[in-house]
Amino acid sequence: MFDVIRIPAFKDNYIWLLRKGASAAVVDPGDARPVLAVIEREGLSLTTILVTHHHADHQGGVADLLARHPAEVFGPAAESITGIKRSLCGGETVSVAGCAADFQVIAVPGHTLGHIAYYGSGCLFCGDTLFAGGCGRLFEGTAAQMLESLARLSALPDDTAVYCAHEYTQANLRFALAVEPGNPRLQRRAEEVAVARAAGLATVPSTIAIEKASNPFLRCREPEVVAAAQRRVPGARDELAVFAALREWKNTF
Repeated sequence: MFDVIRIPAFKDNYIWLLRKGASAAVVDPGDARPVLAVIEREGLSLTTILVTHHHADHQGGVADLLARHPAEVFGPAAESITGIKRSLCGGETVSVAGCAADFQVIAVPGHTLGHIAYYGSGCLFCGDTLFAGGCGRLFEGTAAQMLESLARLSALPDDTAVYCAHEYTQANLRFALAVEPGNPRLQRRAEEVAVARAAGLATVPSTIAIEKASNPFLRCREPEVVAAAQRRVPGARDELAVFAALREWKNTF
């Protein structure tokens, strides 16, 4: 099993480095500099780069990493990303050289049209689709696509570690509490996250079980969540309409 190293980047991004012995892989390297710093400090060899989608804060460092390390680059076939050597659509299995790890590729359109996630060894690297306490904005896809993508991810085992790409948890949970204030698990999570952030600690990864218990975007059939959506959009009766109402609400929260 590999170790997962959190590499902060930009204002609130996380780049994930997978390490086994002297071999390393990296997920969504928006900036090469902090990745190279870890690789050089630890004496690692970068074998693989996994990209979830085309936004610059997730793949902007690929070219600089390739200039230093001849890594194999995996990424979404439906998006234009320089340096991709194996294009993926979902349904494939990819092997990470040196890390003794295989990942299932899951198509998760919504945030972008070609967005993919990687699942293996009890870990989910989901880019900007599922966040701790929230989900990504619909920059290219539809609410129906995102709802279906989140359903695919929430069907993974409860103990799956969710490695999203941003430290948005505290803001997401403020919104979640506005949607479902009577949820005791959500209340406890918000308290725990507030303590962690006050201490300067990260709140990622979470787990699928935690998300299903406290993330409103995975709880669109719960009565309190439905009622909150209907106060915003009176006609929001089915799961998709509830999800769409929540996503629009969150955009301006």
